[in-house]
Amino acid sequence: MMPAKIRRRIAEVAHVITAAAVLLLSRHLAAQARDVGAHARSAARAYRERNEAAIVGEFASLLAIPNLASDSTNIRRNADHLVQMLERRGFRNSRLLTIPSAPPAVYGELPAVGATRTLVLYAHYDGQPLDPKQWASPPWSPVLRDRALTDGGKAIPLPEPGMHIDPEARIYARSAGDDKASIMAILAAVDAMRDQHIEQSVNLKVFFEGEEEAGSGHLKQILQAYAPTLTGDAWLFCDGPVHPSGRQELVFGQRGVTGLELTVYGPTRALHSGHYGNWAPNPGAMLANLIASMRDDEGRIKIAGYYDDVRAISPAERKAIAALPAYDATLRRSLGLAHTEANDAPLAERIMLPALNVRGIRVGGVRETGSNTIATEAYASFDLRLVPNQTPERVQRLVEEHLRRQGYFVTHDSATLAMRLAHSKVARAEWESGYPASRAPLDGSFGRAVLAALNDGAPAPLLALPTMGGSGPTYLFEQVLRVPMITLPIANYDDNQHAANENLRIQNLWDGIETYAALLAGIGERWSVRPVP
Repeated sequence: MMPAKIRRRIAEVAHVITAAAVLLLSRHLAAQARDVGAHARSAARAYRERNEAAIVGEFASLLAIPNLASDSTNIRRNADHLVQMLERRGFRNSRLLTIPSAPPAVYGELPAVGATRTLVLYAHYDGQPLDPKQWASPPWSPVLRDRALTDGGKAIPLPEPGMHIDPEARIYARSAGDDKASIMAILAAVDAMRDQHIEQSVNLKVFFEGEEEAGSGHLKQILQAYAPTLTGDAWLFCDGPVHPSGRQELVFGQRGVTGLELTVYGPTRALHSGHYGNWAPNPGAMLANLIASMRDDEGRIKIAGYYDDVRAISPAERKAIAALPAYDATLRRSLGLAHTEANDAPLAERIMLPALNVRGIRVGGVRETGSNTIATEAYASFDLRLVPNQTPERVQRLVEEHLRRQGYFVTHDSATLAMRLAHSKVARAEWESGYPASRAPLDGSFGRAVLAALNDGAPAPLLALPTMGGSGPTYLFEQVLRVPMITLPIANYDDNQHAANENLRIQNLWDGIETYAALLAGIGERWSVRPVP
């Protein structure tokens, strides 16, 4: 019988050999994944260079369909159009996910032979409300310009087959950047991979929402109703702009949001300011004082208890913020700002905190419509950006408690005459549906795999950003489907999202196509391999 000492020595040697084999295999697979990702980018670029006119033409056709979430007829046109786009590319089970009284979500799946992971890509096809008079060209008549409007960009024809497009050209239309750009980049990447015989390393599902810009009021119901269909190992939220420096980034969180429409009341009819000034309460002055009581000039929210629930910034998050390019001074110059709030604190640090934004004020008239009167009402519109662990319900309660401490009687309905006679100050608070923030850990296995796949062949390493300043319903996917979700933006940072003359820089579309090709080709191996020491 073999002595115990020799048996132990054999077991130790076998363990060392096994560990070495695992390490060698891990390194081999990681190197193989790097080769695959870089090759996918190159192949996608070759495909795009031969098909620029077709890609931009299809994008323009999608942008030409009006897409306000409240416009049910055109929202359905968008959804049907997207299903057709998926079907042309061979997506299986392409269809609309519907529930009563909600814009449909668009769904499709593209399995990969031998894949063990399923990745779901989210984008939205609805757009923000707009005033066409503020646009240089009709918002749903896409216009290609040779450069940005702010640089004197002139309209140029859409390219003919075989023609190339200046990468600094921009296409102007509602949702060009937010968020039909992501949809087009994903689908063009699928085209490029098929054309160039690049294998997909994960099973792919897509989910395109039609209500994101209206607050995603029905998203939770859709996710619950179709949870078995929407199963996957992780989701990517494909939305938003890249870093202001132009570097691509992966974003691990989003702020939450809730909105408030606030009305304060003066006399029941407009009064001559000479006859009644300094006597009748002035709703414009009341509203200005009220706003000043809610936030200071440095952006700090003065409402009692507002910061009590705010999650502290972690050491890993501070390290990630410190590693970002020092771009704030350049951004200030481009925006004509001598200084920014909180003594020029870094933008990436500021968006880790809650914000109370005054998005609009209306009272009386100004300039050619100004008159010497005391108005009957004054209106303010707010969006309140939330961070972990704040909730819309608690924030709404804190704001209303603050209004009452300022002497206001708060109502959620119309202010009646009896109400106005009974209370010296009346405020009507109309809350929009909102949602909390989410923030994934920077060192999670999915996030590491995405970063590794996208860094392969990229012009520069992707930036890791703990959170974006904007809001999105990522918390719902984590809450309902129990999967991690992080954000991959591709639009130019100056795309005027949510504003007039929204646009997409063409190079950002080209970069997005390569990015998604590298992701789909390379993440499979990255996701299954442990980090190499």
